[in-house]
Amino acid sequence: MNFFMENILNIVCFFPLVGVVLIILWPRGEGSDNAVKWIANIVSFLGFLISLPLITQFNNPLYIEATGMRFVIRADWIDAIGAQFHFGIDGISLLLILLTTLMGFISILSSWTAITERLREYYCYFLILQVGMLGVFMALDFFLFYVFWEVMLVPMYFIIGVWGGPRKLYAAIKFFLYTLAGSVLLLLGVLALYFYQHSVTGIWSFDILKFQQLDIPIHLQAWIFIAFFIGFAIKVPMFPFHTWLPDAHVEAPTAGSVILAAILLKMGTYGFVRLSLPILPEATMQFLPYLLGLSVVGIIYGALVAMMQKDMKKLVAYSSVSHLGFCMLGVFIVTPVALEGGILQMINHGVSTGALFLLVGVIYERRHTRMIVDFGGLSHVMPVYATVFLIMTLSSIGMPTLNGFIGEFMVLQGVFADPTYRLWAVWGALGIVLGAAYMLWLYQRVMFGPLEKEENRVLLDLNWREMATFVPLIILAFWIGLYPNTFLDYLHDPVNQIVERVRPGEYSPLPAQLALRE
Repeated sequence: MNFFMENILNIVCFFPLVGVVLIILWPRGEGSDNAVKWIANIVSFLGFLISLPLITQFNNPLYIEATGMRFVIRADWIDAIGAQFHFGIDGISLLLILLTTLMGFISILSSWTAITERLREYYCYFLILQVGMLGVFMALDFFLFYVFWEVMLVPMYFIIGVWGGPRKLYAAIKFFLYTLAGSVLLLLGVLALYFYQHSVTGIWSFDILKFQQLDIPIHLQAWIFIAFFIGFAIKVPMFPFHTWLPDAHVEAPTAGSVILAAILLKMGTYGFVRLSLPILPEATMQFLPYLLGLSVVGIIYGALVAMMQKDMKKLVAYSSVSHLGFCMLGVFIVTPVALEGGILQMINHGVSTGALFLLVGVIYERRHTRMIVDFGGLSHVMPVYATVFLIMTLSSIGMPTLNGFIGEFMVLQGVFADPTYRLWAVWGALGIVLGAAYMLWLYQRVMFGPLEKEENRVLLDLNWREMATFVPLIILAFWIGLYPNTFLDYLHDPVNQIVERVRPGEYSPLPAQLALRE
């Protein structure tokens, strides 16, 4: 057990490769496609189970370092440049890792009937993608972080480009080029930090925790912040770097859209929280008005464009631009409550929007159309589907008792706590109203009214496999909405550290984790 816990991050991160090896080695022939599906689903489910001890042992003193990082693994890697294999997590990483292992399993399970060609390659790419995403959330060495950041690009490119819709190649190339352009600028920022640290310490190192302790001149901070900002803003994506997202979502297979919305977009928001804010605190405050302005523009713009969409999937895609603008509003204001709310909204968005893409995928499998005008009155023939759709719609618009409400409330409260920027809270609230408008309009058009299309009269309701993909998300939506402390307790300590780094002495710290206080 000690060996397992001391190496749990390695095991969680690289366990999906076991599935890749088994799928490659499994003999071809009759029944092999079903075997490949079972291998991918079992491995992804076991990957989720293996990640659960991270919760139970999170506050075990045996696995906590003085920096506050847990389950740290450190080994020499590339001595010539000072790169190390350095893993570790805090409360922010923990929540995103658990979301990744859960949504990875749900995405693979949702592909059971949707993917019928080149199954081996599809599931291998998905499992490799899982490794890349987990590595990003665990890496504490910037070189290692960048390797995982780039590894993730390739499988997602092929998932969109091979198994996507009619314009799949265009969408895949656009996704790849946008993200690669941001990655190049991110690399330049990393190298600037790397050489600056060597100039003041004489040490060649990519250690992210050491970077966070540097006192970097403001002019250098500003340039590095701009490089980081473009790299992470493309990934979020923030306005005006969002144009790749609707194409990628619409053309990707359902599981690709789910994992893209639920996890890949969080890599950009995580980059801001883990890297930009604590490493470049003065530049963050210098650019704060512009950052808040872009976040609010994204909220309003995404909502307005979503209201005009005729394709359900494109509507949900533009809703992501709006919701992630809300996440970034909470992150950039860097008040304790708003930052916690912004991080919680990352999780909420993964749950709600991931479920909405699954719901669109269910109806697309049955009717092979996503146009809103092709539906109407579905609640008469698909009552269970309509019920799940209603719950996740209300979750997305932030109804009380569901997950979206507490995150949005905390962001608005935290933004309002800063007297200089209270007006941004008003604009953020307007985005919530617009979000309710386009989601309720979508639900009304699709679920209510008469059944005018003959094709819709014979549609089958959700089967057991489809329900299995929604049940965990519904439970999470109510759990976060009714008792968010389960999740927020993990965020207090890392959020306090970030706020004290960016705004020293301005705000009282949030309460320490209950388990550690006791």
